[in-house]
Amino acid sequence: MTRILIAEDEERISAFVAKGLESAGYQTVIVDDGAEALDTALGGDIDLVLLDVGLPTIDGFEVLRSLRGQGSPIPVIMLTARTSTRDTVDGLDAGANDYVAKPFKFDELLARVRSRLREPVSVGSITIAHGDVSLDVLTRRASIGAREIDLSAREFALTEEFLRHAGQVLSREQLLSRVWGLDFDPGSNVVDVYVRYLRAKFGAGRIVTVRGAGYRWQ
Repeated sequence: MTRILIAEDEERISAFVAKGLESAGYQTVIVDDGAEALDTALGGDIDLVLLDVGLPTIDGFEVLRSLRGQGSPIPVIMLTARTSTRDTVDGLDAGANDYVAKPFKFDELLARVRSRLREPVSVGSITIAHGDVSLDVLTRRASIGAREIDLSAREFALTEEFLRHAGQVLSREQLLSRVWGLDFDPGSNVVDVYVRYLRAKFGAGRIVTVRGAGYRWQ
Protein backbone atom coordinates (compact mmCIF):
# COMPACT_ATOMS: atom_id res chain seq x y z
CA MET A 1 0.00 0.00 0.00
CA THR A 2 1.19 3.52 -0.81
CA ARG A 3 2.68 5.29 2.21
CA ILE A 4 2.57 9.05 2.54
CA LEU A 5 4.66 11.02 5.02
CA ILE A 6 2.88 14.02 6.53
CA ALA A 7 5.49 16.41 7.96
CA GLU A 8 3.37 19.02 9.73
CA ASP A 9 3.71 20.56 13.19
CA GLU A 10 0.07 21.61 13.53
CA GLU A 11 -1.70 18.55 14.92
CA ARG A 12 -5.10 19.72 13.72
CA ILE A 13 -3.92 19.89 10.11
CA SER A 14 -1.94 16.64 10.15
CA ALA A 15 -4.88 14.74 11.67
CA PHE A 16 -7.28 16.21 9.09
CA VAL A 17 -5.00 15.28 6.18
CA ALA A 18 -4.23 11.81 7.54
CA LYS A 19 -7.92 11.00 8.00
CA GLY A 20 -8.70 12.00 4.42
CA LEU A 21 -5.77 10.11 2.92
CA GLU A 22 -6.53 6.96 4.89
CA SER A 23 -10.15 7.13 3.73
CA ALA A 24 -8.80 7.29 0.17
CA GLY A 25 -6.81 4.09 0.71
CA TYR A 26 -3.35 5.38 1.63
CA GLN A 27 -1.20 4.62 4.66
CA THR A 28 0.13 7.67 6.49
CA VAL A 29 3.05 8.48 8.76
CA ILE A 30 2.97 11.73 10.75
CA VAL A 31 6.01 13.62 12.04
CA ASP A 32 6.12 17.12 13.48
CA ASP A 33 9.75 18.13 13.10
CA GLY A 34 12.14 18.66 10.22
CA ALA A 35 14.95 16.37 11.35
CA GLU A 36 12.55 13.47 11.82
CA ALA A 37 10.92 14.24 8.48
CA LEU A 38 14.27 13.99 6.71
CA ASP A 39 15.22 10.73 8.43
CA THR A 40 11.82 9.17 7.69
CA ALA A 41 11.78 10.27 4.06
CA LEU A 42 15.26 8.82 3.51
CA GLY A 43 14.24 5.56 5.19
CA GLY A 44 13.16 4.11 1.87
CA ASP A 45 9.59 3.12 2.73
CA ILE A 46 7.80 6.38 1.81
CA ASP A 47 6.17 7.01 -1.58
CA LEU A 48 5.36 10.73 -1.25
CA VAL A 49 5.97 13.54 1.25
CA LEU A 50 3.60 16.32 2.26
CA LEU A 51 6.07 18.82 3.68
CA ASP A 52 5.17 21.88 5.74
CA VAL A 53 7.54 24.81 5.31
CA GLY A 54 7.46 25.98 8.93
CA LEU A 55 8.77 22.91 10.72
CA PRO A 56 10.86 23.14 13.91
CA THR A 57 14.51 21.97 14.04
CA ILE A 58 14.93 22.11 10.23
CA ASP A 59 12.50 24.05 8.06
CA GLY A 60 10.80 22.47 5.07
CA PHE A 61 13.05 24.15 2.50
CA GLU A 62 16.17 22.71 4.15
CA VAL A 63 14.58 19.26 4.44
CA LEU A 64 13.81 19.36 0.73
CA ARG A 65 17.30 20.56 -0.23
CA SER A 66 18.82 17.76 1.85
CA LEU A 67 16.58 15.17 0.20
CA ARG A 68 17.51 16.32 -3.28
CA GLY A 69 21.15 16.76 -2.33
CA GLN A 70 21.26 13.11 -1.29
CA GLY A 71 19.70 12.04 -4.58
CA SER A 72 16.21 11.22 -3.36
CA PRO A 73 13.63 11.41 -6.20
CA ILE A 74 10.67 11.02 -3.84
CA PRO A 75 7.74 13.29 -4.81
CA VAL A 76 7.35 16.23 -2.43
CA ILE A 77 4.35 18.53 -2.12
CA MET A 78 5.03 21.65 -0.05
CA LEU A 79 2.32 22.86 2.34
CA THR A 80 2.57 26.46 3.49
CA ALA A 81 0.67 29.53 4.58
CA ARG A 82 3.17 31.66 2.65
CA THR A 83 1.68 32.72 -0.67
CA SER A 84 4.19 35.13 -2.21
CA THR A 85 5.76 34.39 -5.59
CA ARG A 86 9.20 34.43 -3.96
CA ASP A 87 8.24 31.66 -1.54
CA THR A 88 6.71 29.61 -4.35
CA VAL A 89 9.87 30.05 -6.42
CA ASP A 90 12.07 29.04 -3.47
CA GLY A 91 10.06 25.89 -2.83
CA LEU A 92 9.92 24.77 -6.44
CA ASP A 93 13.55 25.68 -7.03
CA ALA A 94 14.59 23.55 -4.06
CA GLY A 95 13.08 20.56 -5.87
CA ALA A 96 9.42 20.44 -4.84
CA ASN A 97 7.04 18.70 -7.23
CA ASP A 98 4.09 20.83 -6.21
CA TYR A 99 3.10 23.66 -3.87
CA VAL A 100 -0.22 23.93 -1.99
CA ALA A 101 -1.13 27.06 -0.03
CA LYS A 102 -3.02 26.90 3.25
CA PRO A 103 -5.90 26.86 3.79
CA PHE A 104 -6.68 24.23 1.18
CA LYS A 105 -9.59 21.98 0.32
CA PHE A 106 -8.80 18.32 0.89
CA ASP A 107 -10.17 17.30 -2.51
CA GLU A 108 -7.65 19.60 -4.19
CA LEU A 109 -4.79 18.18 -2.13
CA LEU A 110 -5.90 14.62 -2.89
CA ALA A 111 -6.00 15.35 -6.62
CA ARG A 112 -2.44 16.68 -6.49
CA VAL A 113 -1.27 13.67 -4.47
CA ARG A 114 -2.75 11.28 -7.03
CA SER A 115 -1.24 13.27 -9.88
CA ARG A 116 2.27 13.20 -8.39
CA LEU A 117 2.05 9.48 -7.63
CA ARG A 118 1.09 8.76 -11.24
CA GLU A 119 4.10 10.56 -12.67
CA PRO A 120 6.69 8.19 -14.17
CA VAL A 121 10.38 8.59 -13.47
CA SER A 122 11.78 10.70 -16.28
CA VAL A 123 14.66 9.06 -18.09
CA GLY A 124 14.93 11.09 -21.30
CA SER A 125 17.83 11.15 -23.70
CA ILE A 126 21.36 11.62 -22.40
CA THR A 127 22.08 14.86 -24.26
CA ILE A 128 19.79 17.52 -25.68
CA ALA A 129 21.35 20.24 -27.82
CA HIS A 130 20.30 23.24 -29.87
CA GLY A 131 22.98 25.37 -31.48
CA ASP A 132 25.83 25.75 -29.00
CA VAL A 133 23.64 25.02 -25.96
CA SER A 134 23.64 21.46 -24.66
CA LEU A 135 22.17 19.67 -21.65
CA ASP A 136 23.33 16.36 -20.21
CA VAL A 137 20.14 15.02 -18.67
CA LEU A 138 21.85 12.29 -16.65
CA THR A 139 24.54 14.45 -15.04
CA ARG A 140 22.30 17.57 -15.00
CA ARG A 141 25.00 19.72 -16.61
CA ALA A 142 24.39 22.59 -19.00
CA SER A 143 26.87 24.30 -21.27
CA ILE A 144 27.29 26.92 -23.97
CA GLY A 145 30.06 25.57 -26.15
CA ALA A 146 32.83 24.58 -23.74
CA ARG A 147 31.58 26.87 -20.96
CA GLU A 148 29.54 25.19 -18.23
CA ILE A 149 26.45 27.06 -16.98
CA ASP A 150 25.35 26.73 -13.37
CA LEU A 151 21.60 26.02 -13.24
CA SER A 152 19.25 25.30 -10.38
CA ALA A 153 17.06 22.19 -10.65
CA ARG A 154 14.07 24.22 -11.84
CA GLU A 155 16.14 26.28 -14.28
CA PHE A 156 17.49 23.04 -15.75
CA ALA A 157 13.98 21.61 -16.13
CA LEU A 158 12.74 24.76 -17.85
CA THR A 159 15.74 24.83 -20.19
CA GLU A 160 15.17 21.17 -21.02
CA GLU A 161 11.54 21.89 -21.91
CA PHE A 162 12.58 24.76 -24.17
CA LEU A 163 15.28 22.74 -25.93
CA ARG A 164 12.99 19.77 -26.50
CA HIS A 165 10.63 22.18 -28.26
CA ALA A 166 13.14 24.63 -29.76
CA GLY A 167 11.53 26.90 -32.32
CA GLN A 168 8.04 26.28 -30.96
CA VAL A 169 5.97 28.76 -28.97
CA LEU A 170 5.26 27.45 -25.47
CA SER A 171 2.53 29.16 -23.48
CA ARG A 172 2.84 30.02 -19.81
CA GLU A 173 0.11 27.45 -19.13
CA GLN A 174 2.14 24.71 -20.83
CA LEU A 175 5.35 25.61 -19.03
CA LEU A 176 3.70 25.86 -15.62
CA SER A 177 2.09 22.45 -16.12
CA ARG A 178 5.09 20.63 -17.60
CA VAL A 179 7.90 22.11 -15.52
CA TRP A 180 6.18 22.85 -12.21
CA GLY A 181 3.27 20.41 -12.40
CA LEU A 182 0.84 23.19 -11.52
CA ASP A 183 -2.48 24.31 -12.89
CA PHE A 184 -2.33 27.72 -14.53
CA ASP A 185 -2.73 30.60 -12.10
CA PRO A 186 -3.24 33.94 -13.86
CA GLY A 187 -1.94 35.70 -10.74
CA SER A 188 1.40 33.89 -10.76
CA ASN A 189 4.47 35.19 -12.57
CA VAL A 190 6.78 32.30 -11.66
CA VAL A 191 7.31 31.39 -15.33
CA ASP A 192 8.30 34.96 -16.20
CA VAL A 193 10.68 35.06 -13.23
CA TYR A 194 12.47 31.92 -14.41
CA VAL A 195 12.61 33.08 -18.02
CA ARG A 196 14.47 36.17 -16.73
CA TYR A 197 16.89 33.89 -14.88
CA LEU A 198 17.58 31.89 -18.05
CA ARG A 199 18.02 35.00 -20.19
CA ALA A 200 20.60 36.26 -17.71
CA LYS A 201 22.54 33.00 -17.96
CA PHE A 202 22.16 32.08 -21.64
CA GLY A 203 21.72 35.51 -23.21
CA ALA A 204 18.56 37.54 -23.69
CA GLY A 205 18.27 36.75 -27.39
CA ARG A 206 17.81 33.01 -26.97
CA ILE A 207 14.29 33.22 -25.51
CA VAL A 208 11.86 35.36 -27.46
CA THR A 209 8.61 36.68 -26.01
CA VAL A 210 5.72 36.05 -28.39
CA ARG A 211 3.17 38.63 -27.37
CA GLY A 212 -0.08 37.09 -26.18
CA ALA A 213 1.17 33.55 -26.78
CA GLY A 214 4.20 32.70 -24.64
CA TYR A 215 7.91 32.12 -25.22
CA ARG A 216 10.05 30.54 -27.95
CA TRP A 217 13.63 29.29 -27.72
CA GLN A 218 15.53 30.19 -30.90
